Amino acid sequence: MLGCVIHGRGDLRVEELAEPSPGPGEVLVAVRYGGICGSDLHYWRHGGVGDFRLREPMVLGHEVVGTVLAHGSPEPTGVPVGAEVAVHPATPCGACPECARGLRNVCRDARYLGSAARTPHVQGGFAARIVVPAGQVRPLPDGLPSRRAALAEPLSVALHAVRRAGPVAGRHVLVTGAGPIGCLVVAAAKAAGAARVTVTDLLPAALGYARAAGADTTVLAEGPADAARPEEAEADVAVEASGAAAGLDACLRRVRRGGTVVQLGMLPPGQSPFAGNLVVGREIELRGAFRFDAEFDDALALLAARPAFDGLISAVAPVAEAESAFALAADRERSCKVLLDFES
Repeated sequence: MLGCVIHGRGDLRVEELAEPSPGPGEVLVAVRYGGICGSDLHYWRHGGVGDFRLREPMVLGHEVVGTVLAHGSPEPTGVPVGAEVAVHPATPCGACPECARGLRNVCRDARYLGSAARTPHVQGGFAARIVVPAGQVRPLPDGLPSRRAALAEPLSVALHAVRRAGPVAGRHVLVTGAGPIGCLVVAAAKAAGAARVTVTDLLPAALGYARAAGADTTVLAEGPADAARPEEAEADVAVEASGAAAGLDACLRRVRRGGTVVQLGMLPPGQSPFAGNLVVGREIELRGAFRFDAEFDDALALLAARPAFDGLISAVAPVAEAESAFALAADRERSCKVLLDFES
């Protein structure tokens, strides 16, 4: 079977992998689609993401959907063979203080598909067949095609970030960065009742996807719209989704006094400068948002209810063409979300 393995910076290979067998409490899933995430691109382009660095070859991918082929023995209860499923990529330890407090998304000993956060690395989902704990698979809701369901993981990230911001109903939300996650934050904020969502980005094409996701106002960063007076641009809540220090700075300067800023984008490794005096002088609440937990089920329900999410999928490429698909996904002038097809 074919899989996408990253060996180091710029070294992505499509390789023949051994087919796994499910053990007790596990299921074997035939992967249909896998979404190329920003973290996958970071591993490919830079050899790591944030403070997580590659130390050994790793199968990439954590945004996967497919079909249950087999159960381990003894057979786990739950999803039957033949069911179309989305795979929740996280396995929290269940024993650490964070898990005990219900903060499973920041579990200190979690396993996450396609992550170099621990060594040995956790192998990912970009393979024709994968084995995962039965508790990680979710049957697709009626009417949700598997192609759209591949957006469940990044939409879960967006839903968690919006919830970290607190109530947004009737409020003005600013989003910096109109990549796939930023666009899904737009959709999540609108679904939560935001009255107005403003999105900034450096690229006009990216802002087009943000409008398709429901943005009310788009601003080309460093363009004439940025010259607006601060009071005209103030937001109640800001979500930084670009992973750039400049995006965080924009959020801190454009959120109202007493407002909330959520840092969602993973910043470069090491220290990042930020306008700390604004946090103090304006009593801005600065919060982090990392991955997600139960939002995965909510994401599937939202995807089933809104076919418009299909518009964020720019292309679907066979796994044999993974390197060109990664190049397309990295070209934000030409794409939003790119999927790999493991059955073509």
